[in-house]
Amino acid sequence: MGIPDEDVARVRAATDIVALVGEHAALKRQGQRWVGLCPFHGEKSPSFSVNAEAGLYYCFGCQAKGDAISFVRAMEHLDFVDAVRRLADKAGITIREDGTGGKDNQRRKVFLDAMEQATEWYHHRLLTGSDAGQARDYLRSRGYDGEVVRRFRLGWAPDAWDALCSTLHLSEEVAAGSGLGFVNRRGRLQDAFRARILFPICDPSGNPVALGGRVLPGSPDPAKYKNSAETPIYSKRRTLYALNWAKQDIIRSGEVVVCEGYTDVIGFFEAGIERAVATCGTALAEEHVKLLRNFASRVVLAFDADRAGQSAAGRFYEWERRLEIDVAVAALPPGSDPADLARIDPGALRAAVERAKPFLRFRVERILDAADLTTPEGRAKAADAALGAVAEHPDDLVRDQYVMMVAERCRLEPHQLRERLERLRREGPRPAPAGRADAHDEGSGRAWGGDPGEPGGGDRTWDDAGSGGRGPRNGHSAGEFRPGLEALRLAIHRPEDVGHRLEAALFRDDVQRAAFLALVEADDLHQAIDGAPPEVEALLVRLTVEEPRSQPDEVVLQLVRDAARRELSLITAEARTSPAAMEEAARATGWVQELDDPATSVAATASLVAWLVVRSQTNGSGQHT
Repeated sequence: MGIPDEDVARVRAATDIVALVGEHAALKRQGQRWVGLCPFHGEKSPSFSVNAEAGLYYCFGCQAKGDAISFVRAMEHLDFVDAVRRLADKAGITIREDGTGGKDNQRRKVFLDAMEQATEWYHHRLLTGSDAGQARDYLRSRGYDGEVVRRFRLGWAPDAWDALCSTLHLSEEVAAGSGLGFVNRRGRLQDAFRARILFPICDPSGNPVALGGRVLPGSPDPAKYKNSAETPIYSKRRTLYALNWAKQDIIRSGEVVVCEGYTDVIGFFEAGIERAVATCGTALAEEHVKLLRNFASRVVLAFDADRAGQSAAGRFYEWERRLEIDVAVAALPPGSDPADLARIDPGALRAAVERAKPFLRFRVERILDAADLTTPEGRAKAADAALGAVAEHPDDLVRDQYVMMVAERCRLEPHQLRERLERLRREGPRPAPAGRADAHDEGSGRAWGGDPGEPGGGDRTWDDAGSGGRGPRNGHSAGEFRPGLEALRLAIHRPEDVGHRLEAALFRDDVQRAAFLALVEADDLHQAIDGAPPEVEALLVRLTVEEPRSQPDEVVLQLVRDAARRELSLITAEARTSPAAMEEAARATGWVQELDDPATSVAATASLVAWLVVRSQTNGSGQHT
């Protein structure tokens, strides 16, 4: 398969390499060249240079070089043909190809076109639809006038099953591939969003790739916010809300403000701080920070840092060191969020960003400000708590500066604190007292982290109470089986992401399994709750008011792995006397091992689920003893 040379040349000639690189890094003109920080390696002094006329780039730091095609290949991990397809699509050029290799690129274009049409349809519905009056009233109550609605292309999803899919005549493939719809359990194509105000999520070029939806006050829907599922055009860990609108001010100021929600971002813009972005219902990940580093070297976090604690500190310090950025915290007034503060006191919001402090200083000052420093006992306790935060920083010079600060505030000798600090570092982090927000980050917003697999996330994601899943198996005790609960949360709040991937055989807990079956057999959540036994009803109601905290892929993988290991422990006894059982156990063991390899995990998961279903049917009821 190949693309004719003349078509490749046309694509190169039609591509504005400055605009292309500008989607990933801030460039400034210097004479006939454009220069900026290299997007391929960390640096504080610009060494990346672009020649717009020749269509070439070169980095004097890491020696990365090439043209628009090689740049796309490196940034998006594509082969040559896919990179040419991507650029041809952006330039509106039709290329000739041998074979059918352009299908994936064409599908992506179809999905992007569908998302653009949907964004415009939802936006027009909000502006003019008779059913959107309540949504318009709510937005006005939040201070959003027509200018704000049009600038951020806000929309309204009507309270109908398939209004969008039927109006746009979306096929099942396009609806699912774009995240705009899904096939429900009755085999009917259904809109992904109903009765929600919509916030389009765009790539850095401004193309809508996903949607975030908020219910109106008083809605019976328990999920306040809902985000598009990941699709071929949308990755949550690589996308930041409003970066397309904010990047010019980010480049100008050299600073980016990261907050938790879409309305927070709009609040910052309304307050005159047009360099705010937000994560899309997930933790602030390294992929996000790498993307932002290409535009600015200072990241200001505008959410409650008290909730970050030890789990976030290590990641922030590592990012500062390895990615050469500065992480600061905007000290918002207690109990306020940017969206409300922008409406009530925009000056205070601007001041919080202007006076943002380094992350460690923010933590230490919060500890000391909250302490009783009028007594020797209070000062000693405060110093000990502050040193616990200081001990986490990897730089000894930085640590010593904060030792001096603590010594002065607590009226203690620096040499005593240095000795105590070194002892704390030798002993390692200590568990925080019960009730402290940073004990294990409970109740924190998604933006602080805690996704499985993230540094600092630990096993907290799988076990609310820290018991590792041990204890009574009644579905709501301190030792409850966390992956099963998280799977049920996702089944309630994001059924389109996990509903087709779960089976009753994956749940070891009787109540959890019964709750899952109740959801499967009912037409909606309320019917499932109304028809459930008391214990199942209680669990479903509780999970309905809780938010999922993990990614569907991680939850399903963990659930399958645990179920397979349980079943393998049972089949081991059979294998002692049955050659067939021995072969079966060997196959299942191989699939379990393949779960850890991204290249084989999807197929291995499917094989294990099918095997577990057959085993549960063979055993009678799917219950395991």
